[in-house]
Amino acid sequence: MSISSWFALRRELSPSKRKLLGLSAFIWPFLLWCIFSYVPFVWHPMVAVSKPGDVDYFQVDMLVDKAVFKDETANMKAAGKALPEGSPANPIYLPAPHQVAKALYTAFITPPAQSDGKWLHESLWQSIKLIFWSFVISSVIGVPLGILCGSYSAISRLFEPFIEFFRYLPAPAFGALAVAILGIYDGPKMAVIVIGTLFQQILIIANTARKLDYSLLEAALTLGTSKFKTLMHVIIPGILPDLYRDQRVLLGWAWTYLIVAELIGTSSGITWFITQQARYQHFDNVYAAIFIIGFIGLATDLFLAWFGKRLFPWDKPSNKE
Repeated sequence: MSISSWFALRRELSPSKRKLLGLSAFIWPFLLWCIFSYVPFVWHPMVAVSKPGDVDYFQVDMLVDKAVFKDETANMKAAGKALPEGSPANPIYLPAPHQVAKALYTAFITPPAQSDGKWLHESLWQSIKLIFWSFVISSVIGVPLGILCGSYSAISRLFEPFIEFFRYLPAPAFGALAVAILGIYDGPKMAVIVIGTLFQQILIIANTARKLDYSLLEAALTLGTSKFKTLMHVIIPGILPDLYRDQRVLLGWAWTYLIVAELIGTSSGITWFITQQARYQHFDNVYAAIFIIGFIGLATDLFLAWFGKRLFPWDKPSNKE
């Protein structure tokens, strides 16, 4: 198997090569993480104290800088006292893979510390519902308006200049205003996600509608099709596979606004869990929660890609994914 077969220009890879490369995309970051976590001479700027010796402020499992540990060891040796012992370690903010894997399991079976707190799966479900309804609201407005802007120049000129301006405004900047108008619960959180996705959605879908082959429109109009029927029976069916892919990408954007949205008003959802764990320096739980978000997002996208192949079997891009 030659290297050139892997890097041929504009040539589709075989299914086996695609699967191998797709799996490698996850393997190499994991291996890099393992190297940094388990190979002592790679970074490891800290020392995990196993025996404090006669150093009064050292404690078992305490992390100290290598330079500090070296100095204290030298001081104890000069004073003829018991020497501290320890092993190379990484800072607390970089837990090893096995620690994160353990946290990923225990997070679901460990009850909340506060009596009125929520379990992780409850917080996660709340975040999923927030994403779902926010994206539904954004799509109900953005998809029709995007199609109209891409199909009619007058509508495009009426809406797109303001949308182009508004999309550069950071959605979190509207958090305080959203709280004042919608209260402190889920309303302002949904507003931030909607603002963050709606205006991008309109412009992307409008551009998708403009890319439809104009000869299809000419053929429909030549045959005497009305403008409304052309929109419903030519434009929308013609862009449907690309529109579906646009929505998959935009759904990922909605997830990126989740964390900042859930910090507005009352803390809730998976963000509440992450902030609580970070406050007490339980970074293995923080990583576990972040990975959960990634797993859900990836699983959703893979499902939508699979579903797209069934919806649009004639569409080449859909069937290459």
